[in-house]
Amino acid sequence: MVHQHFMLADNLTVTENIVLGAEPTRGMVIDLGEARRRITQLADQYGLDIDPDELVEELTVGERQRVEILKVLYRGARILILDEPTAVLVPQEVEELFASMRELTQRGVTIIFISHKLDEVLEVADRITVLRGGRTVDTVLPGEVTARQLAELMVGSELPTPEVGEPTVTDRLELQIESVTVHGPDGRVVLDDVSLSVYGGEVVGIAGVEGNGQTPLIEAIMGLRPISSGVLRIGGEDATGWPTRRIRDAGVGLIPEDRTTQALLLPAPLWENVMLGHHWNPPFAKGMWVDREGAVRRTEEVIASFDVRTPGPDVPALALSGGNQQKLVVGREMLAQPRVLIAAHPTRGIDVGAQAAVWDQIREARRSGLAVLLVSADLEELIGLSDRLFVIYRGRLVAEVDPATVTAEELGSYMTGAKVG
Repeated sequence: MVHQHFMLADNLTVTENIVLGAEPTRGMVIDLGEARRRITQLADQYGLDIDPDELVEELTVGERQRVEILKVLYRGARILILDEPTAVLVPQEVEELFASMRELTQRGVTIIFISHKLDEVLEVADRITVLRGGRTVDTVLPGEVTARQLAELMVGSELPTPEVGEPTVTDRLELQIESVTVHGPDGRVVLDDVSLSVYGGEVVGIAGVEGNGQTPLIEAIMGLRPISSGVLRIGGEDATGWPTRRIRDAGVGLIPEDRTTQALLLPAPLWENVMLGHHWNPPFAKGMWVDREGAVRRTEEVIASFDVRTPGPDVPALALSGGNQQKLVVGREMLAQPRVLIAAHPTRGIDVGAQAAVWDQIREARRSGLAVLLVSADLEELIGLSDRLFVIYRGRLVAEVDPATVTAEELGSYMTGAKVG
């Protein structure tokens, strides 16, 4: 199994990660030489180019995925389950993954490829089984169906596309970042002299391979990471150095990049999760006390308005599917009526139906005047939803492109540094 969220130790080498728990030994000592030899042999055999001595924290996302695949091949796996393997890859890395998958299947490995990206399923699969509501809907051959027909099998409606429609941008400047630089804990610059602005009724997209400064940018805006230099303004007011609570009270909502660790308390009931980040305000509080009835009412509103599939507000968040967890988070932030929404990977790992629902909510919020900063690894989503689109690379905004004309391949070239704006 290669999980959607990689299971790697960043501070260990490729070799150490691959053999962890299955270390070859010589007497009482781990035989790293033998481990390197076997890993190099497997990498050559299956076309998975990787340096066995490199630290995992220095690898690209695509390289980390190769490590995960080598980890299971090293243990002799003949059946490989890949869960949303392209969710965080740029187009060039997707092609490399598909080439590796073809090499693996030619050598007799069976691959179960779980994905919501229908064009990729059609490109790489030999047979496609469609699931809906925990049941098998149909099994088809790629040459006999289109992406639209697959979508209809999945959700009973045609394939959704992200489109913003008519411009709704106002002259109301809601979020402004001027020459912001941020340092990491080790003193290294992780965000370098970044400037951008987001107006009411506008979606500004940020494209980039993960680990190139998106997280420090979001954390700096939310007051979770100190700004070393530069200015942050919210609604025209200097918000540099504000604590997170004051930023939230100023009307900044956040859909975090990882719903399970940053957005939800999985064992807690839905009504407690809907309170998170807003628990000091009505309808969740009466003075210094929690208003459980108010929290339950708001949760029922989120469930109804955002089509969260659940028996009720007392169900723990861990009982929901990934798509329904995401809709709960989106609904929590939207119903708080923010002036600025930071949406980080808002549709990662969710199905076509949930994806369409989230896109609809972003479009509707944009029409109502919300300023949206959209960070995503889904290039179709960025191109389709953004009014303006920037590329971030190694902590700098290296290009501004026109969403109406840019291609995914061109974006991928900027994102990997092969093309400079």
